[in-house]
Parts: sequence; C-alpha cells; structure tokens
Amino acid sequence: MPLRLGPREFRDDEFAVMAIVNRTPDSFFDQGATYDVGPALERVDRVVEEGADIVDIGGVKAGPGPDVDEAEEIRRVGEFVALVRARHPGLVISVDTWRASVGRVVADAGADLLNDAWGGYDPALAEVAAETGVGLVCSHAGGVVPRTDPHRVAYDDVVSSVVSTVVGLAERAVSLGVRRDGIVVDPAHDFAKNTRHSLEVSRRLDELVATGWPVLVALSNKKFIGETLDAATGERLVGTLAATAVAAWQGARIFRAHNVRETREALDVVASIRGWRQPAVSRRALA
Repeated sequence: MPLRLGPREFRDDEFAVMAIVNRTPDSFFDQGATYDVGPALERVDRVVEEGADIVDIGGVKAGPGPDVDEAEEIRRVGEFVALVRARHPGLVISVDTWRASVGRVVADAGADLLNDAWGGYDPALAEVAAETGVGLVCSHAGGVVPRTDPHRVAYDDVVSSVVSTVVGLAERAVSLGVRRDGIVVDPAHDFAKNTRHSLEVSRRLDELVATGWPVLVALSNKKFIGETLDAATGERLVGTLAATAVAAWQGARIFRAHNVRETREALDVVASIRGWRQPAVSRRALA
C-alpha cells in the first residue's frame, strides 16, 4: 500500500527510521535530556544527520507519572513543531498524542502525522486527521486508559486482537476521510501486553503485514526487551536491534528509535540482504 507522509512518499521496499524526541522531563530513556527547547532542537538536527526520515515529538510520558493536562502538552509540543518545520522543511514530523485538541494544534503548526499510541482513546483524533489532511497511526492498546500499565492482561490470541483492532481503526479512519495512503498501523509492543505477548507479536508480525497496511514498530529499549534479556534500560540496544531486524525482515516499514544511527545501519544490512540496497562499497575479492 502506498505511504505518503507530508513531503515524502515511501516505497514499499524502503525502511523509514522514526527518531524519538521527548519534550518531557521524565521520559524513561533520556530522563528529560531534551525537555528544554535548545537540546530538543539539537537532538532533531543530530538525528536528521544520522539518517532519520521522521521525527516523533512527544509531550507526555507514556507511563504513569504526574498529570499533564492538554494546555501543558500543547505548551510542550505546539510551538516546537513550528520550530522544527521551519528548520527542516523536508522532514516528516510526527507528534505522539492521543488528544484531538493537541492534534489540531500540531497539525496547524506543521505536523504531518498523528501518532496515536493509545488506540483511539479519543475517537475525535481521527476526525482531526481527516479534517487537516495529516496521517494517522492506528495502534493496539487493549482499550486501557492512557498512561496506565497493564495488569494481568490476557488474550485468547494476542495477534488476532492486534490485527482486528488496528484494521478496524484504520477502516474507521478511512470512513471519516483520513487519507488511505496516510494511515499506518502499530501493534504497540508493551502497551496492554506482557513480555510473552510482545514476543508473540514480534514472532507473528507477518500476519499484521499481510493486512496491507504499512506497519510501524516501536521496539526501542522496551520493557519486553529488558525482561527477555534481564537488561537495564541502558543495556537494551543489542536486543532492540535484533528485534528490529526480525521485524524488518517480516515487512515492517517504520521503526521508532532512540538510537538512530545504529537502527539505520541495522536496517541497511537487512535491505542489502533482501536485495533492495547495494553495498556502500564493494572491494573484497574483486582485485
């Protein structure tokens, strides 16, 4: 299925790296390193240089923590999106939000994609995407309230739940007028899932790819990687890249990442093995 986000059109043999830029003081990975505007803009410049195709700007930590109301979320991301748009006209800008009110502000400021990690919790967010012409990420979050951790979550078949949920959200979005070529689906590893659920979703990701909707995976330094390896947050890069390569081989197209250069290199190797990309150099055994 074609994928067009802002100024970019992504081929189905092209992997896109989505760099994470957190405008939060309490993110689990960077602990607020890009909360202030200056460091956040420096982060955007750096990830673009490292090969990011998309930046995903978030103003609210995904996990539990102090309340962040709509006004504060808008303060964190609204003007910042406009700054990034002016600084990088050709960059695809995504905003991680579940709130329609925030979505409207950032779409007006220049965002190209609304990354709804909470599975349509605010159904009006899809309406905003339709009205403004921006893209939309449709995710599987098990119907949980945003910023809550799963507790004794159970599925008869987690992959079946993922597929039916995100396809339903995507079809609803189309019915509302969201561009079909601007819709992405995300199985949402760790969201309303325990580690075994996330591993099964990874193992059977090709079933989601087979729906035809472009698949985004957000694997970077996730808890399921940590539990799989018994690794602390800062020790999950190798596990993340392994899961990334598996997802890429199965057909995922967008990869949300903290470590952009490493993710880009892993994806380049997968693309070269598939025959989609030529080696950067070719000297060995040729002379």
